[in-house]
Amino acid sequence: MATAIGQSLVFAILAPLGREVNLGELQITSIIAVSALVFSSVSPRWGRFSDRVGRKPVIITGLVGYTLGTLLFTSVFYAGLAGLLSGLTLYAALLLARCSQAVIMSATAPATTAYAADNSSPHHRTRTMARLGTANSLGTILGPAVSGALATFGLLAPLYFAAGLAALAAVLIWRALPPTAPEDLTARQHRSRLKFSDPRVRHYLTSTVGLFVGYSCIQQTLGFLLQDKLGLNGIETAQLTGAALMISAVFTFTVQMTAMQRLNLSPTQFLRLAMLALLVGAGLIASFPNFVVLAMGMGCLGIGLGLGMPAAAAGASLAVSTAEQGSVAGLITACPGLGFVVGPLVGGLLYQLHGPLAPLFSAFVFFVVLVLLTLHDRKH
Repeated sequence: MATAIGQSLVFAILAPLGREVNLGELQITSIIAVSALVFSSVSPRWGRFSDRVGRKPVIITGLVGYTLGTLLFTSVFYAGLAGLLSGLTLYAALLLARCSQAVIMSATAPATTAYAADNSSPHHRTRTMARLGTANSLGTILGPAVSGALATFGLLAPLYFAAGLAALAAVLIWRALPPTAPEDLTARQHRSRLKFSDPRVRHYLTSTVGLFVGYSCIQQTLGFLLQDKLGLNGIETAQLTGAALMISAVFTFTVQMTAMQRLNLSPTQFLRLAMLALLVGAGLIASFPNFVVLAMGMGCLGIGLGLGMPAAAAGASLAVSTAEQGSVAGLITACPGLGFVVGPLVGGLLYQLHGPLAPLFSAFVFFVVLVLLTLHDRKH
């Protein structure tokens, strides 16, 4: 929840903050894209490392890295606003700070997912992953609300808050979370390295990457769409972007608390429903005439995200052995990062050509994933 609050704060203010220091749209979105590539590259390694040393120390490491990295990232922006850094020097410093943060903060997600798998039965795995997703969704709800309130004190205030919250979460985990034992030497010797191409989990990983390519393309251009279409200033853009993201998160939270706990569907069935909701949402956002229609589209995106991510995590977890839970958690949590490599870059490029092209590209990606899932189900 703490990291979700922090990430949603960043996503809500990055577009107007980047424009305040005279960065271009593609430069702003590339900061997220390149750091996401680092995140997705390192995340599987943290997952395997948590198999060896236990989940708790890896979770704490990620939270501490998130705290320090956020403070560094914020300090570079402060230098840009103060006129100490500008142009390519500022852009390079922001990119380096965000990538350095990604290396360490990527430890938390796979270790947390593996911890949830360690402490749930196969029958309740989907529900457990949905509850983990609920904590993430709650953070995504609270983040934009906090962002809108704190932005009145300046665009950097939400980032300082995110750093403090991650530090508090690290202390809480250190004091309160029961540890898990690391694997023994025999299990380590008989465990093979899990790959993205493993046929047991390949369709879950592909679906998750596609989900986040489309979602991140919309998310990272949302601030530009709102500011340019509604004629907003920087503070107003941060507040409305935060409100739109909060609406999406409320729907994600609701569907994870209701449908994911009550419907007895397979992971791939949940994923197909998710892609349908995402497809509708992308279509509404591509043609929104006012904030109400945009909010409806963000609600559909929230439903799709709420159904899709827990289903993919549960399906991948159930497809592998107990000894491979850390490895598969590392792979599944790397997928959003891979999506955020492609989505923001394509979105930033398409937005410079024509604003609605970004959400239309997302709709195309969701449709392709839906077709692939349907073909996979027919084969099996």
